[in-house]
Amino acid sequence: MSAHESMEHAEHAEHASGENRKIALLISVIALCLALSETLGKGAQTESISKNVEASNLWAFFQAKTIRRTVVQTTAEQGKLNLAAMPDEATKAALQKQIDDWQKTAGRYRSEPETGEGSEQLAERAKHAEEERDLATAKYHHYELASAAFQIAIVLASATIITGMLVLAWVSGGLALVGIAMTVLGLVEPHLLHLH
Repeated sequence: MSAHESMEHAEHAEHASGENRKIALLISVIALCLALSETLGKGAQTESISKNVEASNLWAFFQAKTIRRTVVQTTAEQGKLNLAAMPDEATKAALQKQIDDWQKTAGRYRSEPETGEGSEQLAERAKHAEEERDLATAKYHHYELASAAFQIAIVLASATIITGMLVLAWVSGGLALVGIAMTVLGLVEPHLLHLH
């Protein structure tokens, strides 16, 4: 090998080494973005599951209150039918007092703002938990797509080092930008795109 060829070979190796450093830096930045989107995705997934459980529990409590209210109302209605058949005024008065108590209890089962445990309040809380669940799920889908874009971008950037095809690095950078966009959408406007 002549001195001239050795010099050209060294320049080419130095150029390739510089390109490889840039690609390695690109991979590092994309990996950082991947770690961020994965962390946000796991948090959103956990929030979605938690809010789904909360909504289910509230709807079960709502159903229990509704059943109790129906039983108490039915009992009060039956008491009203029996009221006319009562033999004396004292018995009628006692039954009427009991009917009033049952109706009061049924009303409390329907609405109990001070505790938030009337069926109306429970339904409102359950709907709110469902909205929060849906928001977290929408965020999760965005972060998952972002993670996929970052992972593919890392693979393509790595392939650039092996093949020397710079077009792969450009595609990798484009996918990284798509991943960043999906992450930002998940953070600020998760319902903009309907992904599920």
